[in-house]
Amino acid sequence: MAEDLSPPSSPDLVAALASTGPLDRPTALALLDRGAELLGLGEYLPAAQAYQRVSGFDDPAITAAAWLGLGEALYRLDRDAEALSAWEAVLRLPETPSTYTAWRNVAAAHVRAGDLPDAVRAYREADRRAPAQDKAEIASRLGWLAKETGNPAAARRYFARSRGDGPAVPLAYLILGLTIIVSFYALSQDGLALGDALALDKARLASGELYRLLSVTLVHANLLHLAVNMYALYLLGPLVERIWGSAAFGLFYVLTAAAASTVSFIFSPETSVGASGAIMGLIGVALAGTRIHNPVLDRQARAIVPQLGSIVVINLVFGFAVGGIDNAAHIGGLVAGLWLGTFVPPGRVRTLRDFWQSKTGGPSGTASMLVAAVGILGLIAAIAIGLVVGGIAI
Repeated sequence: MAEDLSPPSSPDLVAALASTGPLDRPTALALLDRGAELLGLGEYLPAAQAYQRVSGFDDPAITAAAWLGLGEALYRLDRDAEALSAWEAVLRLPETPSTYTAWRNVAAAHVRAGDLPDAVRAYREADRRAPAQDKAEIASRLGWLAKETGNPAAARRYFARSRGDGPAVPLAYLILGLTIIVSFYALSQDGLALGDALALDKARLASGELYRLLSVTLVHANLLHLAVNMYALYLLGPLVERIWGSAAFGLFYVLTAAAASTVSFIFSPETSVGASGAIMGLIGVALAGTRIHNPVLDRQARAIVPQLGSIVVINLVFGFAVGGIDNAAHIGGLVAGLWLGTFVPPGRVRTLRDFWQSKTGGPSGTASMLVAAVGILGLIAAIAIGLVVGGIAI
């Protein structure tokens, strides 16, 4: 009689978790998929239990996937030492599709622990197995590690290999610097005309001066306004850029600024200034993107992201309680950011979907790009419709 290879039902999986004997292959694969699903839902402890039940399966590829997932679940529970041990268990198995990711995770864990020589060795092993699209990123990390460990010659070689992986200076810092320069000048006696030319003047926007949708981010009401916004950009900009990449970050900044200005144009007749709408957009991108796509965050990002919801509430309450604040722009930027974060997956870090895509039959890279394009074009269409509704002369 042929073996039944259909996936077990949920009651069968519960029974499998409670059992102690060997698992059959369909049940082991179903538990891996269940672990991935639980990780995606943020249920890290049950996910760890599902993966741990599969570890020790007689197929090294399945066992390796289980150890890899267990390490990810433990890492999300802030049990870094146990996560490292789980990833190192993958490396003691024969080579499997999980080996490359395990080496990368081990390397990153050593960096977080300050064990830079071990991190160098792990990244070199990862580099040997890396697909072409990951080579530049790993070379850049090896360059930084070589520099930190006092090997400038090796650092130069690695950075040369990584050339083209991204700008030497993050785009977020370039935008920050430009905004500070323009805002300082616009606040001076000589720059008053420039400030007037760049502000979100609704009457002039309605007459067709579309550039004001974006130029408003370059000028601010006063030095305190500028300082608050630039500090927020300093914290959030590089975080979003690290996760999504420079090109996506630039697109997010432009589109959320335009969306914020459009909502302000519709609901607020007063002239306004500032980058707050675009910054609220970055908050929205990070809030939605980290919860929906589950990127693997570094320690700094893990400290900032959980606070973003509170920051949104405080800003909106403050905006409604205090006069003179363009809350329409804040809300417009936030909603646009949430929309983009939902549709556009991270492009510079691993996500849970990356780990399990081959097993779960998730969307291909092409499908993900199409979904992202739909989200971006949808937002552009919404901005265009909003401008027409607001009465702009096009």
